[in-house]
Amino acid sequence: MGRGLARLWKWSNAARIAVLNVLFFVILLTVLVLALRGSSPDFADDNALVLAPKGTIVEQLGAEGPSLSSVVMGGPGPETLLRDVIETIERAGEDERIDVLVLDLAELNGAGVSKLQEIAAALKVFRGHGKKVIATSDNYSQAAYYLAAHADEVYMHQMGEVGITGLGRYHMYFKDALDRFEVQWHIFRVGKYKSAVEPYIANEMSPAAREADLEWMGDLWAAWIADVAAARGIAEADLIDYAQNFDDHVVAANGDAAAAAVAAGLIDHTGGRDAVRDRLIELVGEDEKTHDFHRVDAEAYLEFVREESPRRHRGDKVAVIVARGSIVDGEAPAGTIGGDSTAKLIRKARLDDDTKALVLRVDSGGGSAFASEVIRREFELARAAGKPVVVSMGSVAASGGYWISTASDEIWASPTTITGSIGIFGMFPTFEKPLAKHLGVHVDGVATTPFADVSPERALDPAVARALQSGIEHGYREFLARVAAARNMTTEQVDAVAQGRVWSGVDAHAAGLVDHLGGLQDAIASAATRAELGTEYQVEYVEKELDLKDRVVNGLLGDASIGERVGASVTPPGFASSPYAAVLRHFEEQARLVAGLNDPRGIYAYALVDVD
Repeated sequence: MGRGLARLWKWSNAARIAVLNVLFFVILLTVLVLALRGSSPDFADDNALVLAPKGTIVEQLGAEGPSLSSVVMGGPGPETLLRDVIETIERAGEDERIDVLVLDLAELNGAGVSKLQEIAAALKVFRGHGKKVIATSDNYSQAAYYLAAHADEVYMHQMGEVGITGLGRYHMYFKDALDRFEVQWHIFRVGKYKSAVEPYIANEMSPAAREADLEWMGDLWAAWIADVAAARGIAEADLIDYAQNFDDHVVAANGDAAAAAVAAGLIDHTGGRDAVRDRLIELVGEDEKTHDFHRVDAEAYLEFVREESPRRHRGDKVAVIVARGSIVDGEAPAGTIGGDSTAKLIRKARLDDDTKALVLRVDSGGGSAFASEVIRREFELARAAGKPVVVSMGSVAASGGYWISTASDEIWASPTTITGSIGIFGMFPTFEKPLAKHLGVHVDGVATTPFADVSPERALDPAVARALQSGIEHGYREFLARVAAARNMTTEQVDAVAQGRVWSGVDAHAAGLVDHLGGLQDAIASAATRAELGTEYQVEYVEKELDLKDRVVNGLLGDASIGERVGASVTPPGFASSPYAAVLRHFEEQARLVAGLNDPRGIYAYALVDVD
């Protein structure tokens, strides 16, 4: 018996040592990979810079790795940082070593129209230096094609397709399902257009929500069509016809989608990937070792040029604080806006003597009203300290995203920004009926007031519901007052454009909800002017530092700056794009939304908008 236990201990000890050795070699390999990644690019006399954005283009990378469901269902997937893409293009345009920019768009899935417009502006400047842009992909998503349209030459595989599908917004509606299970979903809201709660109280979109969505969606679609048509030199009507009657175009081309795209003037060349390679060899020459064109990858290039020629890091600063994602109470990782964590970043910038102005870059549909007010107050304190605050709205700055924008000296928005949605709601489900009917579980007890131990397993007392609705109405009045004071409007004027209605940036500007139409650089320049900094100042992004766990995870998953954060190979082939995955993603998104509702009073300024 003793000899057996000793043998078992010996084996377990050996296994423990083996595991530690494997872990050591994994860490060592990771360090070596990171070290190699930092090596300088191999420049030839002529070079093509390959920029291959992956997944979704975002204002700020999320700090957390993928969930199991996201790996299985193919979402949310990799992310590419917008400012890294723009900086890469800007630096390459001024770099004599770079002659051609290659846009490899095969893995770009989505981006808000405003983000695409900012990248397109950088591409225009790049081409203004007399350099070529070559776009290539096996197939083009709508976001990918927008960027491809701004290239000198557009290539696609002969078996590919240009997917110009238009804009759409569909949600699952759960009223019948909730009724079937007898779940009591108590809804409290103010705002005719506040549609975030509709999936729980209806089976279809309300006429008000349909009206508002068609309005802003039409503005974004018109901007997309106008930009792409101008870039490709084709008539807007022809581009609309291709999108509206894609089936006719494919049938006319005998089912050949690539030929249909060529006939419509969307693609310059079709063929295998070798056709792109041959063209690039023609432009920049052939590498004798690899027999490929002289290429420099964007990830390595950006890291190298930042070290080679760092931008100014001393003196007066304009601090940029990014607010991306849902607004939640307390601390939150990058990619989500935490009331406490974001407030700390604002406070850090306010207390920095070298920081003379702040820019808030918003890309959020809102969330917790309490957290929004915590963040807004910090910007108010920064202004009281004599530091100008300028807001730059990205793709979305709605509801709570608009709330946090009100403590500013001025607001800039893109014409294709989605903003407004000035409204409030609260939700509280109770499960007393399904518990009793289906599980035979009953809840009983005593309390000294109707407000003691309010919980979802018991029916909601009418007194509690009355108090909640009153709180929602008060929150809406507070929201109106904040906006009215910030915009020099009466509460009645704000209420006329509020009611939870979503507006495009161009309509919000006409309604007085924003001051200027323009991008982030316009807002930064305006903040510097307000702080009387002249042209000699530095721009610093104030962001939450990654902890050790996040740095290790990001290191293992790969560089997140201009590349994929999660390898696509972990997703079962074909499943991520299957209809089953799409349905499951809808449920996951709703579950994630509900799970993230952590306002201490259950009051939310949130808009269901998604344009990425």
